[in-house]
Amino acid sequence: MNKKNILIVGAGLSGVVIARKLAEKGHKIRIIDRRSHIAGNCYDARDEQSQVMVHTYGPHIFHTDNELVWDFINKFSTMMPYTNRVKATYGGRVFSLPINLHTINQFFNKTCSPSEAKELIEQKGDASIEDPQTFEEQALRFVGRELYEAFFKGYTIKQWGMSPSELPASILKRLPVRFNYDDNYFNHKFQGMPKDGYTSMIEKMADHPNIIIELNVEYSHAERDRFDHVFYSGPLDLFYDYQFGRLGYRTLDFEKFTTEGDFQGCAVMNYCEQNVPYTRITEHKYFSPWENHDQSVCYREFSRSCTENDIPYYPIRQVGEMALLDKYLDLANKEQGMTFIGRLGTYRYLDMDVTIAEAFATADKYLETIDEQKMMPVFTVKVR
Repeated sequence: MNKKNILIVGAGLSGVVIARKLAEKGHKIRIIDRRSHIAGNCYDARDEQSQVMVHTYGPHIFHTDNELVWDFINKFSTMMPYTNRVKATYGGRVFSLPINLHTINQFFNKTCSPSEAKELIEQKGDASIEDPQTFEEQALRFVGRELYEAFFKGYTIKQWGMSPSELPASILKRLPVRFNYDDNYFNHKFQGMPKDGYTSMIEKMADHPNIIIELNVEYSHAERDRFDHVFYSGPLDLFYDYQFGRLGYRTLDFEKFTTEGDFQGCAVMNYCEQNVPYTRITEHKYFSPWENHDQSVCYREFSRSCTENDIPYYPIRQVGEMALLDKYLDLANKEQGMTFIGRLGTYRYLDMDVTIAEAFATADKYLETIDEQKMMPVFTVKVR
């Protein structure tokens, strides 16, 4: 096999996993990132005063059913057991999320059994909505107006900046209710947190003699000819200098504060009422429950429209955005020697395990194409 000279734009999970896979096959990898650190939005670091491990860009909790992905990350970090248990404040009371039997009984002041709770929720649901098309219709159909207005409506307006009646039903992919007392936010087989943090884990992934990382470096089209292939995880619209306009994202602002002792007694507290300006408060020492800290570091989290100087978090992917995306996809599909990867490069929200699995597939596809002297696809996943 001819050893290739490869440029990877972005030192987040997508780029570093691809780099590691290709470096292990003997290819020479240069990773560049415009930020001053690796790990992208997974970046975490110790708070200097409290020594709490802080998820700088908001909490990241690893969860997956993919055993290959789980085994891979365990090569680079000790994954500690962690169960995400989210609480929600509404009407001066604290509830458990996702909606479960405890939530139902507490909210309606009942002592329902699972079957009684299921019957109650079916009665609350709006059966006249036979084919829900919007987020609001989906929620009203399956949980009823009271639970919808308590836990979904205000939070969704704050998170997305629009009415749930304007969002697709697919955002609520399944019935958001459990008829037992399980308050584990995720259903996946493997769940945990890296003992020494995500930054340390990704640094170890990138620790290979065939990988060089350069930070505070902007990508330039002029460098493309120096490499056999480029994997680009930056914003797709930025790659084309926003010539058709900017794709829409939501961004997050964090208001950090520290306290002595505990502030809220849990990692995540959602604030569901629209008149509370933030969506949630995260208390970061609870993301590392195997550690002990006298002080606590918390973030109030605010969601808003992303401007040109903000970090993009959540692609909006509404009808107008998808029409704009198509214009960029038409340009991208004409590229050669270039593959767009990751959340920004493909304009999709990706969980970490999906990001890694797609990076595996992308690296494997590249190795296959150079072995068989084929053309590498610009996108190795379905983007539209």
